[in-house]
Amino acid sequence: MASQTTRLNATPRPIDGSRAVRRLRRRGRVPGVLYGGQGEPVAFDVDARELRHALHARGAVLEVALGDETTPAVLKDAQRHPVRGETMHIDLLRVRLDVAIQAPVTLELVGAEDAPGVREGGVLEQPVRELNVEALPTELPESITFDASHLEVAATVTLAEITAPPNVTLLDDPETVVATIVAPRLEVETDEEIETETEVVGEAAEGQAEGDTAEEAEQSAAESESGDGE
Repeated sequence: MASQTTRLNATPRPIDGSRAVRRLRRRGRVPGVLYGGQGEPVAFDVDARELRHALHARGAVLEVALGDETTPAVLKDAQRHPVRGETMHIDLLRVRLDVAIQAPVTLELVGAEDAPGVREGGVLEQPVRELNVEALPTELPESITFDASHLEVAATVTLAEITAPPNVTLLDDPETVVATIVAPRLEVETDEEIETETEVVGEAAEGQAEGDTAEEAEQSAAESESGDGE
């Protein structure tokens, strides 16, 4: 659980355009915006390494130090480099520690390798990897886990079977399918496939036979002409 806050030292910055932002990134700084609550949006930048440590525990409440003020906030959005994975920009949302907020939380399936359905050759599919929850900022979990070690082939898990941590409410439809074990595919040729293959082989054989017959005819004609010439 995100039961403690992490301090993040931020520096207010002017909004000077993309060139200034690129200079910040070259200096190892990440630009961002703090908004929400009763205050106005504030543009800032933070040290990239300090930011990585602060965001290590997803859902953690950040104590954002901006100038002389410290404000509790949570990560609302992060833009990452498509290749290097570096954080390019962050949006932080001011929060009150006594007011519940809504946020996405990662769903982790554990024990899948021991599931009977997987051992029999089935494939575990997880169409939903994040759950929308509501909780106090300090109660937001880093992730929610589900024990998949008992799942059989063709098993289907809905959100109704997921147990949320204490003081956390799941907001999505309880009938949402979050995981299934798909039965293994049997590589069996159908009658149509066998018939097609037979036709292809037959056509190839006929073509070869016709080619041999034509070659024999040409050879016979050549021998005949040679005999006439003698």
